[in-house]
Parts: sequence; structure tokens; C-alpha cells
Amino acid sequence: MNLKNHSILTWLLLVIFSQSVFSQKSPKNVIFLIGDGMGLAQIYSGMMANRNHLELERCTYSGFSKTYSADNFTTDSGAGGTALACGVKTKNHMIGMNPDSIAVQSILEEASKNKLATGIVVSCALTHATPASYIAHQVNREMNEEIASDYLKTDIDVFIGGGRKYFEDRTDSRNLTKELKAKNYQIVYKLDDVKAIKSGKLAGLLYEDQNPGMPERASMLPDATQSALNILSNNKKGFFLMVEGSQIDWGGHNNNSTQVIKEMLDFDQTIGKALDFAKQDGNTLVIITADHETGGMSITEGKVGTDQMKILFSTKNHSGIPVPIFAYGPGAENFTGFMENISFKAKIERLLKLKK
Repeated sequence: MNLKNHSILTWLLLVIFSQSVFSQKSPKNVIFLIGDGMGLAQIYSGMMANRNHLELERCTYSGFSKTYSADNFTTDSGAGGTALACGVKTKNHMIGMNPDSIAVQSILEEASKNKLATGIVVSCALTHATPASYIAHQVNREMNEEIASDYLKTDIDVFIGGGRKYFEDRTDSRNLTKELKAKNYQIVYKLDDVKAIKSGKLAGLLYEDQNPGMPERASMLPDATQSALNILSNNKKGFFLMVEGSQIDWGGHNNNSTQVIKEMLDFDQTIGKALDFAKQDGNTLVIITADHETGGMSITEGKVGTDQMKILFSTKNHSGIPVPIFAYGPGAENFTGFMENISFKAKIERLLKLKK
């Protein structure tokens, strides 16, 4: 064997060995990223517009999630978020409950009870369906003030998004920010203030109601995600962070392909922040999926590496098709093939060694 072939063989053995060791490790941290309404067409449109590349391509494992709810072939974000967060199929519009309206503990709540740091970062109101599914227990997703009140019933460390009015300008005249301050939360209203905080508990109420779309909100989602990671990683026992790219869904509802692409690329930049952290840390599992697909989006014509695509939509609502899963880091091999959307919670519980 010549020196060149010996070097190649040595390199291959090192790669195989490192992958074997990596696959046997359990993560200390989990970053769970949800692209609301994100199907394969949404992903591919962003990839083509971004010169045939996305950060999520760095993930080493992939699969698909089945999205139907307990009472409908096509889920809404309440039932979809509840399945991902709580591990149960429920009725459309319900939050953090089973179909019998019994509250079910979310993976975030379990992580917090096990003394891990926890966080939520979203590009929508913090009371919207997906973030609500990780923190609240209500019979209807439209109960924004009740969902906001549920934040006071948890020990979540960091939450950043919109929906300030549901905390401060309420019909019951209750000001939740005063109560949060009493629980040692730092309350901030601007992204620069979020970025300045390095430790402690943080409530970033950045918008009165829903966040603006792209490009108006600029780098809010990736920057806020990075800030959350900086804070949560202070906990030596580990953390669970849920991040949602919320408005890919809104582009689908509007049948607006330009909006879909802009939101997809913003979410992908955020994915890049998570993968960079995981690569450097070595003990972090990154999971990327969607709660459902929106718009029945398809691409019939295009030019590789450009935004010159013919994009069609079959509905202004959600579709019932499976959605993709991507994973990177220790434990990533558990998120392959076809999975029920209720499977994520149990897998994460096991990997983080959480006690119920």
C-alpha cells in the first residue's frame, strides 16, 4: 500500500470511528426548530433562491413526520404543536391538552422540572399556537390572554417574540410584566436590549402583537436565537430551546411565494446559528421539522441557483401531507424514516434522561 492510499484509509477509519462514538452519546442540550407550514417545496424554493444551498443541508440525518390530528386528516397549528410538544394527538385548535381537555405536560415543562434551562424564541406572538403548545393548557388557541397567563405558571428561563399586549394591555387589567419582574425576569422591548443580556431570566416582548414579516423585522429571529443560546448555555446541566420560524406558514396562506422564500431563508439563517452552536459544543442535538405544510405548494419550473421559479398553490389552507425532519448531533439517528408527530417528545425525553 502506498503512502497516499494509507492516508486515505486512515482518514476513512477516523471518520467511521468518530461517527460511531458520536452516535452513542446522549445530548446535554436540545434545540428544536419548527418551520411552521414548511414542506419540501418551501425548503426547495429557498434553496434555489439561495444559489442551491441551505444551512439545513449540514444535517446528517433526515426523515418525515405524519401530521394528522385526532379529529382531522389536516391538522391546525394547535393540534400540530401539541403533538410535537406534548406527545399526544389532540383536536384541532386545542393547546397542550388531550382530546378530553385534560392538560398534558410538554417536553419543555418536563425539562424545566428536571432543572434544565428552557426557552422559546418565535417570529410571531408568544401566545400563538406553536409556542403556546409548549407552555400553556387551553381548550382553544384563540385564548391569548389565558395563554399569556400560563407563562407565569412555569419556570421557563427565556422567551422572546411578539404579543406584548396579551401581557400588558389585558381585559382583566392584570399586568403580567409586573408579576414577571417579581419572579426576577428582565423585561425588554427591543432586540438590542435582548442582545445585551447574557444571563438570568429574560422576557423579550418585542412587538405589540404579531411580529412583522421579512424583511421588516430584519435579523430578529437568528439574533434572538443566538442570545437565547448564550443565556441557556450557562446552565451546566443542559437546556431545551424551541425556536419557530412562524411566518413561512403565513406566506403559504397568502399563496405568496416571495413571502415564503424570504421567511424560509430567515429560518434557515436561524438554523445555521443552531448548527454552529451544536458543532462547537459537541453535546447538542438539533432537530428541525414542521407542524404541517401550508398552501399545497409545488414548483413546476425553475432555474437552479435563482429565484426564477414557477410556483403553484393548491389551497390557501394547510395540507395533510407528511413534512420533513432533519437532525444533527448526538442522538440524531433517532429521527429518521417515517415518524408520527407524537414521537418526538418520547425520544427527546429518553435522550435527555428526563424523569417525568
